[in-house]
Amino acid sequence: MSELVGYILSGLVTGAVFAVMASGLTLSYAATGVFNFAHGAIGFLAALLYFELNVGLGLPAWAAGVVAVALFAPLLGYLLHRVMFRGLAQAGETAQIVGTIGLTIALPALGLLVVDLVAEPFGLPRADATSLPRGLGPYPAVTYAFGGVHLDSDQLITFAFAVLAAVGLWAFMRHTPYGLRMRASVDCRGLATLRGIDVDASSAMAWTLSSTLAGLAGVLAVSTLGLDSTAFTVMLFVSATAAVFGRLRSIPWTFAAGLGLGVVQNLVAGYADFAEDVTGLRTAVPVILLFVGLILLNRSRGRIAGSAAEDAPPPDHLADLPPWRRRLPWALGLIALLAWTLTRPADDFYVSVVAQGLVLALIFCSFVVVTGIGGMVNLAQASFASMAALTCGWAFSSGLPLPVAILLGVLGATAVGVLVALPALRLGGRILTLATLALALLADQVLFQIDEFSNGTIGWPLPALGLGFADTTDPRVRVLLLLALIGLVGLLVRNLERSASGRAVLAVRSAPAAATTSGISAPRTKIMLFALASGIAGLGGVLFAISKGSVTATDLPAFSGFVWLAVVVLQGVRRIGGAVLGGLIAAIFPELLAGWHVSAHVGAILFGAGGMILARHPDGVLAQLGEARHRRRTRGDRAAALQRETPPREGGESAGPAPEPKAMNGTGHRPVTAPPRAPAAEDALFRLEGVVAGYGDVTVLRGVDLAVRPGEVVALLGANGAGKSTTCAVAAGDLRVTAGRVVLDGVDVTSWPAHRRAREGVLLAPEGRGVFPGLTVDENLRTWLADPGPVYERLPQLARRRGLAAGALSGGEQQLLTLAPALVRPPRVLIADEPSLGLAPLVVEQVFEVFAELRERGVALLLVEEKATSVLELADTVAFMRLGRVTWTGPRAEVDGARLTAAYLGVS
Repeated sequence: MSELVGYILSGLVTGAVFAVMASGLTLSYAATGVFNFAHGAIGFLAALLYFELNVGLGLPAWAAGVVAVALFAPLLGYLLHRVMFRGLAQAGETAQIVGTIGLTIALPALGLLVVDLVAEPFGLPRADATSLPRGLGPYPAVTYAFGGVHLDSDQLITFAFAVLAAVGLWAFMRHTPYGLRMRASVDCRGLATLRGIDVDASSAMAWTLSSTLAGLAGVLAVSTLGLDSTAFTVMLFVSATAAVFGRLRSIPWTFAAGLGLGVVQNLVAGYADFAEDVTGLRTAVPVILLFVGLILLNRSRGRIAGSAAEDAPPPDHLADLPPWRRRLPWALGLIALLAWTLTRPADDFYVSVVAQGLVLALIFCSFVVVTGIGGMVNLAQASFASMAALTCGWAFSSGLPLPVAILLGVLGATAVGVLVALPALRLGGRILTLATLALALLADQVLFQIDEFSNGTIGWPLPALGLGFADTTDPRVRVLLLLALIGLVGLLVRNLERSASGRAVLAVRSAPAAATTSGISAPRTKIMLFALASGIAGLGGVLFAISKGSVTATDLPAFSGFVWLAVVVLQGVRRIGGAVLGGLIAAIFPELLAGWHVSAHVGAILFGAGGMILARHPDGVLAQLGEARHRRRTRGDRAAALQRETPPREGGESAGPAPEPKAMNGTGHRPVTAPPRAPAAEDALFRLEGVVAGYGDVTVLRGVDLAVRPGEVVALLGANGAGKSTTCAVAAGDLRVTAGRVVLDGVDVTSWPAHRRAREGVLLAPEGRGVFPGLTVDENLRTWLADPGPVYERLPQLARRRGLAAGALSGGEQQLLTLAPALVRPPRVLIADEPSLGLAPLVVEQVFEVFAELRERGVALLLVEEKATSVLELADTVAFMRLGRVTWTGPRAEVDGARLTAAYLGVS
């Protein structure tokens, strides 16, 4: 019995570290939408600083811990938010994943490089996997006995700090205004800004707290893990299992799952005798639980594989060039590479390096298929390559001819790819990414450890591939062969994009539901992509093994796929050229650094810097180069056009520069000329003056003028698509204007963001329901009010439901909840977009009674309403919109049937 209790208690200590790490991961993901793969790397940096302060400089453990956890870690989190995470939050999922992968590699390298530089001058110890850090407790650790179970002081301190961190985080999130703002930002980011919440500040706080938790987990775990950055990354993925069981939202459930994970891992290690027969099964328990949790708890209910809104393809800036101009740089590069290769001797070192780079490029082409075209981030590509190489080695050693062994290897990888594709039928986005990584780790830790398959640590020997005139022992032959294969893969990818199957892939990626209703089979499409990508990766893996002359289970570890994806995306994952550049850079750059006697850490740091670039240019280097060429070309075209428009002087001289063309708006188009405006009311509290605005390349508002006085109700009427909701968004600061002004009480607030306008009294009740569905009624009210008590006195039906989630209220109750704070803390300007939409007549009457009361209290109201009868009974002034323009404004008394018909039917 004491043995069982010992396993449970020691498992709780281990699980406490998992729980702290997972809680920080959940916090940052829930608050910002970015799954931080660098969470473990942040913990490693904090642990590294703690080690150098404690062991190197001799600071007491508690002081070193305070500096590392309470000072360094939060500052690092805030810095990363400002430099990178803030931009990544608006990028697509692929850029988010790759950007944080870059940090995973760069942050430990940066820390180790700094230690290498200062170790000798300051007498600090070198930091490596052989270092022996100490725990936070006394050294040596003191052992305590609890009923026959022995725990040391470091274990007790670890568990105590984990519990304190969990309780403190829960109290902060549930019982402080800052926590409420963060949860509101998570629940509905757009609405939070309209309620005066600075979501950027909330995100900064989330990253600061998340990094603090990562630092705490790192310091608590360093005495066990040592200073091995890979071990901290592994700890991240183990902790991700707990975060998944908390659905990446609930911190209490995440913490409990972390504790349970530690206990289960210990019990399996102690009692699961059957696991002894399967190598690696015991250590793979967290990975198995991660995969099971992803399948059972996180089925995608929304977008499955990209969407037009979040993952739109970048504009093709070279589309106007003839085909030969587009291909010319690549043709010249290919000719230069061939000329260089064929003029080098057979034993030239750098020819071998280029050949190695082209092998990686062939494997990287698989990312172009599954991620670039299919929009699914798959981190198992290295496992596909390893599967094919090991299968080929096993088949050849069994007596099969090499070509047959190669074919079996590729088919084996393809079959495994189809199996891995099955989770993609249920999962999407980041969850699919984690699922494929879990399967890759499972293959590494279990499948590839089977001696009969991998031949143990010896591996399988493989001969050179003979081509008749030469064989692949000559690296020049390998270069030619690989260039030919990459060319064939490029043709295959191009034909796929132009075929009916390619159009089906794009349809499933952009709108899965619409594709299904059009008769396209989403499962078949995804399985096809995974099979094709895994086959390409398998072929690359076989050629990798043939080039090396042998293959072992450790040649292509799962974490290689982790890095490979980042390399390809940095260059451009939608293009075969990106795969080729990525492969060559991955092989050549480390060799160049070694030849120049530059620390290998520098390359990793530069790679992380590339991840930061993705936060601003998520489409990669090739897209940036294409955009730069486009800008140079269009600049030259505009200069030539201006020169042609310049009239000649008498005597043949130029008359000087042509008149300056009208400024372009943010979309690259000349702004729409606003019609002559009616004079604005001098006593207006809130005005729109000549506002032009739209979405992307589409201009919606074309010179809108509106004025609202204190205590006045202005009804904005018009047909669907006239621009009424866009006008509301512009007025509230939710949409930027291209031209014109927004004025509040004589102050130009055009440049103010939505949260600042809300704090100054401009409140928008958006179309639909302006509530945070995941927060309770009481929490919704507290986002605008310090004390919701007066609301409950006025609206007792809300008082009875104060502890209920707002999303569970009826539509009428939700609309009353939206407007109720304005009764207690009236805004200066209230903008309501379709406030009666979908409500029962009795509730509509209550809503308009609220508007009437607010008017009596001096609030300026702008109402957009589909029920003309109700709003005209309340309105003082009426404005009609048509095609983005206010066509008539006047008193309610002057509204007649003809004007009303024209406004709603969209006719003149």
